[in-house]
Amino acid sequence: MNRFCERKKEYENALSRLDEALKIEPNEVIIDGILHRFEFTFELAWKTIKDYLEYMGISEGTGSPRENIRLAFKQQIVSDGELWIEMMLSRNLLTHLYDEKESRMVYEKIKTSYIYAFFELRDKFEKVEIK
Repeated sequence: MNRFCERKKEYENALSRLDEALKIEPNEVIIDGILHRFEFTFELAWKTIKDYLEYMGISEGTGSPRENIRLAFKQQIVSDGELWIEMMLSRNLLTHLYDEKESRMVYEKIKTSYIYAFFELRDKFEKVEIK
């Protein structure tokens, strides 16, 4: 099994766990867990994109998350490149600084838009035929 297939399964599992957490009545502990799951899911998302691009023979410019998002938009793997850049910036914010007000704004974005971008990526990858 190639690396893309392995990473795709890891991404699907992480997304499922994030979605599961979003269905729980929120409290401080649940929200903190959702934020952590978001970080993990985002990491797997961009790395899965990278593996997919490499599987498709595109390896130049696949170093950073930003480069992979740019290429994913160009290759029509993601439909909203700006949203994915926003997701990356939110992930960076959570990783490097913990501000409760900012983190709650990220939580709201996860619930209202980021989760749907993750689902769209999952659905795109489900249609990929492995040779």
